[in-house]
Amino acid sequence: MASDEKELVQKGEARLKWARDRMKVLGEVREHLKKKGNLKGVRVGMALHTEAKTGVLAETIHEAGAEVCLTSCNPLSTDDCVAAALRQSSGIEVHAKRGQSQEEYYDSLNRVVDFEPDYVIDDGADLIFLLHTDRKDKLEGVKGANEETTTGIIRLRAMAQEGVLRFPVMSVNDAMMKHLFDNRYGTGQSTFDGIMSSTNLLIAGRRLVVAGYGWCGRGIAMRAKGLGARVTVTEVDPVRAIEASLDGFEVSPMAEAVEQADFIVTATGCKDILRKEHFERMKSGCVMANSGHFDNEISKTDLESISSSVRNARDNVIEYSLAGGKKIFLIAEGRLVNLAAGQGHPVEIMDMSFALQAMALGYLLDNHEKLSPDVHPIPTDIDEWVARTALKGMGLSIDSLSDDQRGYLCGWRDGT
Repeated sequence: MASDEKELVQKGEARLKWARDRMKVLGEVREHLKKKGNLKGVRVGMALHTEAKTGVLAETIHEAGAEVCLTSCNPLSTDDCVAAALRQSSGIEVHAKRGQSQEEYYDSLNRVVDFEPDYVIDDGADLIFLLHTDRKDKLEGVKGANEETTTGIIRLRAMAQEGVLRFPVMSVNDAMMKHLFDNRYGTGQSTFDGIMSSTNLLIAGRRLVVAGYGWCGRGIAMRAKGLGARVTVTEVDPVRAIEASLDGFEVSPMAEAVEQADFIVTATGCKDILRKEHFERMKSGCVMANSGHFDNEISKTDLESISSSVRNARDNVIEYSLAGGKKIFLIAEGRLVNLAAGQGHPVEIMDMSFALQAMALGYLLDNHEKLSPDVHPIPTDIDEWVARTALKGMGLSIDSLSDDQRGYLCGWRDGT
């Protein structure tokens, strides 16, 4: 092994160890799955952001007996040193690389399909979509899948409604122990990791616009407020708009919000949230970032069409020069900023999310024959097991109901 490759592997091993030592819930799941033993010889194909926490999940499934093939779910979200370490020492097949072209990205997904997985773990549903379109030749062998994120669940529910989904999919994203913490606290913190690492600019006192007030948008707005920003939320949902207002944020249409914005972060799961008319109304110096899964929330086509020049202002920051000398900036090509320009969600957050992933895989092994080809919720007992295990790891304890209290809550006759 060349010295530079050896150094890369050592760096990746250190990152994996750092994460592994702090992922106590996933450690409990690992022992549970190893003891159960039903993953032995099972082939699992994974398309997840290939960084340290994902590496620990892949190791967990592999150590429980499965054969694992891993690639990324985004061209810019791979940590190359982690990918190198996994290839070198774990026996996991890895096809992820940072900075892939669109062709290379889909080639890697196809390699996972060629692995002929029995089960799939996906983030954004690109792998599942590929199996249902261009690679139907490998579809029959897949018994079930997990989906990690909101964008993927939206796609999969649309497929199920049209009757084209061919195997059961567990909605990890909708589990309480996922979206309440991963989407809110994970996205909230890691978004600013990416923004501040890329720009080295002050957040306090600046005007920051958050597009979308779902769980991810809530987390971003909350963290921005904590950093001292003056936050405006844009929404299309009237209920969420009211919630944002009562949470203490300004609410306005995007066309108005962009005019004084110093930073704009999109987190909607929809396309073309920032378009030509918005770019033209922005003030010079505005910095844009996206925390949604796909890189279509900020229209790069519109942005390039009205720009006289485009250049790299610094690592992960592209400068667009518009008419009149105005300059606006885009972080990480509009790809999800927390991974393309940062280190992703905190370790402790992904410990809970990936514990759910592993437990959901175990559930699929036991129940795939009973499950219809649809999107299915994570069973409540799995959600609660992860919560109680996480509490234990945090050194926290809670009360429990007495039999009398439980009877009171379940009954209707005794109001005393």
